[in-house]
Amino acid sequence: MSDAVCGDGAFRRPGLIGSSIENTYAGALSFMRRRYTRDLTDADVVVSGVPLDLATTFRPGARLGPAAVRAASVQLAELNLFPWGFDPFDDLAVIDYGDCWFDAHRPWTIRESIVQHARDIIFNSRAKMLTFGGDHFITYPLLQAHAEKYGKPLSLLHFDAHCDTWQDDDENSLNHGTMFYKAVNNGIINPKTSVQVGIRTWNSDFMGMNMLFAPWIHDNGTAAAVQQINHIIGKNPVYITFDIDCLDPAFAPGTGTPVAGGLSSHQALSIVRALGDLNIIGMDVVEVAPAYDHAEITAIAAAHIAADMLCLLRNRKVAGKL
Repeated sequence: MSDAVCGDGAFRRPGLIGSSIENTYAGALSFMRRRYTRDLTDADVVVSGVPLDLATTFRPGARLGPAAVRAASVQLAELNLFPWGFDPFDDLAVIDYGDCWFDAHRPWTIRESIVQHARDIIFNSRAKMLTFGGDHFITYPLLQAHAEKYGKPLSLLHFDAHCDTWQDDDENSLNHGTMFYKAVNNGIINPKTSVQVGIRTWNSDFMGMNMLFAPWIHDNGTAAAVQQINHIIGKNPVYITFDIDCLDPAFAPGTGTPVAGGLSSHQALSIVRALGDLNIIGMDVVEVAPAYDHAEITAIAAAHIAADMLCLLRNRKVAGKL
């Protein structure tokens, strides 16, 4: 293979389709070595980061999550993905857009900065977004932008240890535990066609969401969970948000609010890989806080989940449904 396509494909690869040869231990750390660009032409998926952790209620550090997930993705760009058996980039045009800019010293401007970041992508292209947090607050402004494009209310598929529907009537507050309370109250998501997966913290009001608690999944299995998700969401436009603390701390210690009793990496990946029938309009993976990680296992899990999300979109594109 010529030198022109060996190494630093994030800058040197001439097009969006296909992969290049990389040393896993070197080179530019875009997500899965995708091309770094803000040219949205022909892009099917735009990867970006939102390095925010001002909304955390316990341990900070998720601002470093996007960089950690990109670094953890190097091996995933090396071979055809398991269990899919293909390189998604042979068919799916994916770019790494870099990170959302916001002024952390003017926190009252952050939400609108994230909304505008998403608008700049989804209203100026046909691409879907795959976003890395950052704390989970970022999903609220992302949902606002997606609802502007795809219409209200959206369905939400939410993987988490926490329901994030605790009461908060201050639209300007930054709190990573209240976003979906606001999203339901503002008509952005429909709780009747939304599912929360892996929850294991209590709230006196789950706001009508369909709950697949972690113990239920342990008792009933991943196939039953997928069946329930497909039945509830159907063909509705759905936004998927995956808080890495959905995983048990044994599989994801590097996060801000860990809770024992969660899903294993195997359980989570098995569910995500079976979501190909959903009408996915956007996705995020949030709450990776690498300062608390051990041997990068949390970031590696997040990168695998994100890669499987891309494979879902690749299959939908091949089937003419993207």
